[in-house]
Amino acid sequence: MKAAVVNQFKEQLEVKDVPKPKAGPNQVLVHIHACGVCHTDLHAAHGDWPVKPKLPLIPGHEGVGVIEEVGEGVTHLKVGDRVGIPWLYSACGHCEYCLTGRETLCLDQHNAGYSVDGGYAEYCVAAADYVMQVPENLSFIDAAPLFCAGVTTYKALKVSEAKPGQWVAIFGIGGLGHLAVQYAKAMGLHVVAVDTFDEKLELAKELGADLVVNPLKEDAALWIHEQVNGVHASICTAVSKPAFDQAYRAVRRGGSCVAVGLPPEMMEVPIFDTVLNAVKIVGSIVGTRKDLQEALQFAAEGKVKVIIETRHLHEINDIFSEMEEGKINGRVVLDMTK
Repeated sequence: MKAAVVNQFKEQLEVKDVPKPKAGPNQVLVHIHACGVCHTDLHAAHGDWPVKPKLPLIPGHEGVGVIEEVGEGVTHLKVGDRVGIPWLYSACGHCEYCLTGRETLCLDQHNAGYSVDGGYAEYCVAAADYVMQVPENLSFIDAAPLFCAGVTTYKALKVSEAKPGQWVAIFGIGGLGHLAVQYAKAMGLHVVAVDTFDEKLELAKELGADLVVNPLKEDAALWIHEQVNGVHASICTAVSKPAFDQAYRAVRRGGSCVAVGLPPEMMEVPIFDTVLNAVKIVGSIVGTRKDLQEALQFAAEGKVKVIIETRHLHEINDIFSEMEEGKINGRVVLDMTK
């Protein structure tokens, strides 16, 4: 089978023939039809994070397709089922976090396209208990990005505890942020979109944002306080320290600042203001299987749609270069059927 392989960190991926895997006990073999390209895949290929991925590595944690083989012990899935393989490839199932519905915090988890091979390939083995069925009325191309970008932004909004009718600010209207705007509107929230590119703010308006602001032209946090007395929650998907600073300052008393993006810098927290204003700062990491099921349902009902550019596996190094240069709007999805 064809696959894109990371042989060494910071080197170009090699698209080559590799052995087709087989499903073992409690596993399924998925014929991949589409796979989203996430910034995390670039970090994996570069070995940027403290915990390094395995090498060689087939990246990809937004792979979706059809089950071709079912391993021993799998009874709830069958050949022909449409499924996706998310970032949370598997977890232990019995630790404190797994037992309390916080499986994404499991210390014994595996991650698709990081600690195990992922979806930049024609076939991918997956843990049967952790794949998610794709709604019939969602195409594979449309579904793929929801397995990371979609569930990540949806979970961040849940973590924020913002209620229908309240205000949220979405910082960064990119691959994640443009989905956060849609999920927020579908959840009955008022939205302020914040981005340094006017064309992305125009997109946010088209997607339902109530207000937009460019922090290169206004002090976004101050402007938000002037317009709506501050937001009940801010969701920062932008990978920049200034964005996190403004996201924090945009929150009204008693609100929450949810960190989603992963900038390399440290975030400075004014403890006095945090305590005095009872502001919560919380990290949100992807989502559980239940979160993913809910995120997919919003899309199945037509309330959320990813802006997608389809590309092909042999273009992966060009895609990574464009990603590094900030040239990608929405989400790139690899069409693995061509």
